[in-house]
Amino acid sequence: MQRFLMRLVVNSVGLWVIDLLWRSIWVTPAGGGNWQKVAVYLGIGLLLTLVNYTVKPVVKVLAIPVMILTLGLFALIVNAAMLELVSAISAHTPMGLHIESFGSAVGAGLVLALVTAILGKPARDLERAARAREQ
Repeated sequence: MQRFLMRLVVNSVGLWVIDLLWRSIWVTPAGGGNWQKVAVYLGIGLLLTLVNYTVKPVVKVLAIPVMILTLGLFALIVNAAMLELVSAISAHTPMGLHIESFGSAVGAGLVLALVTAILGKPARDLERAARAREQ
């Protein structure tokens, strides 16, 4: 559960960074206050985390041949597709992730992967230390 919550926070921060960097990708807040904006980023981050836990592994397995042919670069397309899926799902809620083009989604997928790698490292280190203490 702790790992899920950490990924939720990391994905939410990643979405916030993407929102700051791209004009063609934005998050629609449900209200105007700062706490409401945080709640919106956490809500969209929750959608992204759930998609990454459920849909992404299936897509990655199906895309193994293409991943091998492209030496792993197809992972950027998979990340962009997951962002587009979250955008489509969130369109049915008061808050939403809006992406104007698939090219923007590819760039955002790269940024999200970098943010996840940077912010997720301390979480992975803590998880390894906890496992080592259990053994």
